[in-house]
Amino acid sequence: MFCTKCGAENPDGSKFCSRCGSIIAPEAAKPTGTSTGLKPNVAGLLCYALGWITGLIFIILEKENQFVRFHAMQSIVTFGAFSALWIIFSILVMIPFIGLIFWLLNVLTGIIAFVLWIVLMVTAYQGERHRLPVAGDIAQKYM
Repeated sequence: MFCTKCGAENPDGSKFCSRCGSIIAPEAAKPTGTSTGLKPNVAGLLCYALGWITGLIFIILEKENQFVRFHAMQSIVTFGAFSALWIIFSILVMIPFIGLIFWLLNVLTGIIAFVLWIVLMVTAYQGERHRLPVAGDIAQKYM
């Protein structure tokens, strides 16, 4: 059974969602799906596939499923911030002497972004609403 509010999968016969606590109606035995026709967990994973770009696509296309909208907005906020950092660091690399520090910061943020990208895709596919400390709060507020 799938929750109509967050899209999480629950054991058959459940009366309440194990993730968000919402009441699960008997007609929720089938996946609720999304406006795009995808399963919520697949759409959640795809929100992160190309960073903020696919997040933006899904926030525009998805009108109903809050699980997908959350992941789309979190993708926009998280990877939009990483993109801004990469642009800033790439410019600051050109400064003589201290440019090496910004090059190292650029590499470090790239590694962190890659690991976070994998973790967020896996957790979204598992049907979890993994909330990042700052980006998750912003995503929850503006989805």
